[in-house]
Amino acid sequence: MATVDTPPRGRILGLIPAHDEAPRIGAVIAAALRHLPVLVVDDGSSDDTAEVAERAGARVQRQRPNQGKGAALRAGFGTALAEGVEAVVTLDADGQHDPAEVPAFLATYARRTVAGEPTELIIGRRDFHRMPPLRRLSNWLGTVVLSTAVGRWIDDNQSGYRLIGRRLMSATLGSAESGFAFEVEMIAICLREGWSIEWVPIRTIYGDEGSHIRPLRHLGEFLGATRRARRIARERPRDVSG
Repeated sequence: MATVDTPPRGRILGLIPAHDEAPRIGAVIAAALRHLPVLVVDDGSSDDTAEVAERAGARVQRQRPNQGKGAALRAGFGTALAEGVEAVVTLDADGQHDPAEVPAFLATYARRTVAGEPTELIIGRRDFHRMPPLRRLSNWLGTVVLSTAVGRWIDDNQSGYRLIGRRLMSATLGSAESGFAFEVEMIAICLREGWSIEWVPIRTIYGDEGSHIRPLRHLGEFLGATRRARRIARERPRDVSG
């Protein structure tokens, strides 16, 4: 169940999925609004994330109960598609993505579009060397494993800082992935459809989230996501329209 107030203005929309991010989300929204309108999908927060987001100037779409980041992104995609938005830029609500880098995504998208080579997916590429050791190892191994599985080198498969076009948004609406695997699935869909994937370098920002890492669980989920991505990437292209 979701509620939204007024539609966004402009062709590209900032989309921020959020769960219990009241202490951090206001600053993220304020910075993002300098570049584009913002829609926050509040994914069943138990704090006042939604209220803080609204006070900061974002529209808020409420999703109950908590369903995971993948489901929150799809809810935002559905709203964007219904309102005729051309593309969305997705940012995390916890401050790990610097909104000052939004123009880099917009410039890459504009350059490709003007050249007659539009792209459905632009991913922010992090510098693994600037990550905490456990994260660095996890991301590097994940890159190697997924790239081998899909037959193409994928610079950064878990970065959530992305620009996503209408066709890709539409193609993901039927997904059942609720967590980070949804972002891996986006890559696989692009490979299946023959849609280009672009990259822009972004800052690598980490706070105190390292204590929440569960390596064995994360590994199991990633291997499952990799198997599904391999299968999707090898399927025949589908007739997907935005």
